[in-house]
Amino acid sequence: WDDTRPGFSEVDLVQHDGGNSRGFFACTLDATDVATGWTEMRAVLNKAQKHVFAALKHIRQDLPFPLLGIDSDNGGEFINDELVRYCEQERLTFTRGRAGHKNDNPYVEQKNWSVVRRCIGYARYDTLTQVNQLNALYAGYRLFVNHFIPVQKLVTKMRTGNKVKRVFDDFKTPYQRVLDSPQVSQKYKRKFRAIHAQLDLVELKRQVDE
Repeated sequence: WDDTRPGFSEVDLVQHDGGNSRGFFACTLDATDVATGWTEMRAVLNKAQKHVFAALKHIRQDLPFPLLGIDSDNGGEFINDELVRYCEQERLTFTRGRAGHKNDNPYVEQKNWSVVRRCIGYARYDTLTQVNQLNALYAGYRLFVNHFIPVQKLVTKMRTGNKVKRVFDDFKTPYQRVLDSPQVSQKYKRKFRAIHAQLDLVELKRQVDE
């Protein structure tokens, strides 16, 4: 696991249960690359491993670099034979957080709030139509977030007595961090430069709001 290299992602499910976890409800699979902050989202009808697995493969196709590793929590939607076999076949590093340690996946958990919750909220979604609507939204929202929203990364954290000093790098969009990475091939960079050149920030924001 090399989280300084693009391709190693934390994954998590965001529940859209409206405060009532009974029955079936939609979830969003959130995948965040640790090195660049690139975030992909895909709504699924429920936590069934077949839906989560299909969403993960869909997300992999949209990444601006090869997927190299996955780090998840201990939920059965991730810890299952199908995903383990897939990672072995594709030579993907597969790790998981420690049981009882909620902060083992801080990068994706931060995006659960700043990207998913701030846009989708806390309402309940539990129909196929609503899942399709969420994915229609994510198709534009992912471009807006990754190409135009700058973020900072924590560089160092030092504790002095009771105080913790955090040092962050400069604000950059995930798209810019991908272009700055020497470990992302020119083939991938050319592809995503072409996508970026076709994007209109004002029109994209209008579509997301609509």
